[in-house]
Amino acid sequence: MAKPIMTSSSLISVEQIYQAKVRLKGIADITPMLYNYRFSEQYDCSIWLKREDMQVVRSYKIRGAYNNMATMTAEQLKNGVVCASAGNHAQGVAFACQKMQVHGKIFMPIVTPKQKVNKVKLFGKEFVEVVLTGDTFDDANAEAQLCAEEEGRGYVHPFNDRGTIAGQGTVGVEILDSATGPIDYIFVPVGGGGLAAGIGSYVKQISPKTKIIGVEPAGAPAMYESLIQGSLVNLEHIDAFVDGAAVRQVGQNTFNIVQEVVDDLQLVPEGKICSTILQLYNEEGLVVEPAGALTLAVLDQYADEIKGKNVVVVVSGGNNDITRTEEIKERALLYEGLKHYFIIRFPQRAGALRDFLNNVLGPNDDITHFEYTKKHNRGSGPAMVGIQVKQSGDYQKLIARMDENQIDYQTINDREMLFELLI
Repeated sequence: MAKPIMTSSSLISVEQIYQAKVRLKGIADITPMLYNYRFSEQYDCSIWLKREDMQVVRSYKIRGAYNNMATMTAEQLKNGVVCASAGNHAQGVAFACQKMQVHGKIFMPIVTPKQKVNKVKLFGKEFVEVVLTGDTFDDANAEAQLCAEEEGRGYVHPFNDRGTIAGQGTVGVEILDSATGPIDYIFVPVGGGGLAAGIGSYVKQISPKTKIIGVEPAGAPAMYESLIQGSLVNLEHIDAFVDGAAVRQVGQNTFNIVQEVVDDLQLVPEGKICSTILQLYNEEGLVVEPAGALTLAVLDQYADEIKGKNVVVVVSGGNNDITRTEEIKERALLYEGLKHYFIIRFPQRAGALRDFLNNVLGPNDDITHFEYTKKHNRGSGPAMVGIQVKQSGDYQKLIARMDENQIDYQTINDREMLFELLI
């Protein structure tokens, strides 16, 4: 590997990251970096998966959380600690609280999957208290910061703290230690930016020719917009589906570092992420959370660029809640153009639905949703109909048959507000 050449003061130093590595010995696992034959063949390159989903808390967050707490003073720890998290950072802090026997108060959004809440309680045992508040990480974070001030607790930031970033940087140490040759690309998920800042700080000082590619969910492009504007952007609305990577505003520390170390940042639609989650489960037997699928979901966008290269993809976490499976399937089908919703005005006469099934529905089309209530005595009434097609090209054939049969309909998929209201 090349000698360190970058000296920017904003980066976390190699020494700080190595110190974090020493502190984490016996706390965080050294996760495997596994060669993936199917993806390597698909993209005509060599792809390794850095399996942080196999970490002790099933995500990399234990690294930053523990290192942050381990560098706090006795004064900061005397009243315990507090943090905000959509799940993975909370589990890391809970595990650290149990190991250090420090009380932790953990604020989580109300929409956090129950599986993650239960894991926090499991890892923290009697040392943690969970408080559910707000709809997003940022809502919970505001409450956590207020608690830190009022109760004198040490605040464990999930990303915008140099101790946290240094802990996440140990993933970069393990990547380069595991590599048998030069790494051309490392794909890293981006939420608040702590992992990208940590890995980037280390890798760019040790292997400066390695390209760091950040990947962010399209519904929460806080880092993407900040990089475009050249300063921190606070998003008014976000899609919190990718809960491990959905923040309204990234940190100043992470932003400064990401500006220097990330060579490119791409957005991935939530539907594509869902398709990737299902693909990984069905074809690889891997259970990953939405944030953990980000980096694999973006590879299609880099297919030409990574051909013949050595590529590392960080699979950041595997804390997926099985109760979200139906939503994941639905988003995947919508993204792939396989599921479509309509408001159809059927004549209120016997046989109207049978005529629709016989004359309009194709041999591979399937009605997955039908909602109809006769509310009056008019000659026709609207129904909400969901239709799943076998191939995306079948949709246009379906529309053509509806037009030929003079079906009175409106599409819903492309009308965001109406779709959210009805579906």
